[in-house]
Amino acid sequence: MMRGMIATRFHRKAGFGSRLLAVGMLSAWILGLPWSGQGQQRIRTELTFPNLPDYLTLKCDFHMHTVFSDGNVWPTVRADEAWRDGLDVLAITDHIEYVPHRDDIAVKHGRAYELAKPMAEGLDLILIQGAEITRGEPPGHLNAIFLRDVPALQTEKVEDAVQAAVSQGAFVFWNHPGWKQPQQKSVWYDQQDHFYRNGWLQGIEVVNGDDYDPIAHQWCLDKQLTMMGDSDVHDPIWMNYDASRGQHRPVTLVFARERTVEGVREALFGRRTAVYWQDRLIGEAAYLRPLFEASLEYKSRRVNLAGRTRAVLQIHNRAPIDFVLEADGRASEATATASVTLAAGKTSMIEVRPAAGNRSGVREVRFPYRARNLWIAPNEGLPVELAVSIDFGVPKKAP
Repeated sequence: MMRGMIATRFHRKAGFGSRLLAVGMLSAWILGLPWSGQGQQRIRTELTFPNLPDYLTLKCDFHMHTVFSDGNVWPTVRADEAWRDGLDVLAITDHIEYVPHRDDIAVKHGRAYELAKPMAEGLDLILIQGAEITRGEPPGHLNAIFLRDVPALQTEKVEDAVQAAVSQGAFVFWNHPGWKQPQQKSVWYDQQDHFYRNGWLQGIEVVNGDDYDPIAHQWCLDKQLTMMGDSDVHDPIWMNYDASRGQHRPVTLVFARERTVEGVREALFGRRTAVYWQDRLIGEAAYLRPLFEASLEYKSRRVNLAGRTRAVLQIHNRAPIDFVLEADGRASEATATASVTLAAGKTSMIEVRPAAGNRSGVREVRFPYRARNLWIAPNEGLPVELAVSIDFGVPKKAP
């Protein structure tokens, strides 16, 4: 997205010390040096999403810019930011057609990738070469990643640019489809349909920056396209997301067979993704459910209700996101707390009570819930279950 110049938080009312700090930090970023002010350390915040039974869970951002298009940072900064934010994979996708810094920095498509690659490798990050095909509306902006020859996409016709990307084996996805549309509502134009029917369009950004697009979300489900969620960051990432307040960039979770460029590519073409945005996960049930289940650690799978009216089930949530659960039906043998928030990185207690009637022995009970912040369709929560063994004790003898 073509955004304006830096809208710094250090406005004119800020004191001289604040402005000096801002200049120092921005200067360090422009030069490609990690900022290391007094007491500042290079610290990585891990995103503790678990792996799935058959796949690695890789944290990715496939849309960002540098000074080689309309961004305001040097390419190495993007690698450093990605490491700090707990990512595994990043793609620098500078605009091909829009390069407003051309009077100061030579136009050389693909140069940002070359500059950032040594730092990315040193930080054990996977860096993917990409570019943003930036044309009018329609067809809007398209990202192409896994490119080998970025300059080949500099063509007069947008169709030729997309074909050039596809011929290189690129994964092409549609960026922020609601941008510049009436009421910000996405429109599926004939040109998108042409790309889609030719098999060139593989995914859509369901989330871009702070914006979630329910229309794009539904398109991905209906048209079997890969769901993407990216930052589209232009300024230093800290200007968009305040980590001290728990804010984070949107992240595409990629469920890959291996932690390699080819592993990421295969997973994207296989539509194995979910989007981590604000306090929500967006994706298909086939991936959100095992991710939810793998995140939970039961302190004990067995609850004792023998001779008792209540007991407590303890569950630890290993994920970096709360799971907000609401009862979605009931079990016949027992009841459990109707509204539960399994807090990120913490252990939560759920009260269990026996249902009316006499029961004995050990029974497997599944409490049905709806995870309200795990969306399998626009505003539709994922059905989940909390499974536990309940010991109701020995049968009561007749008098």
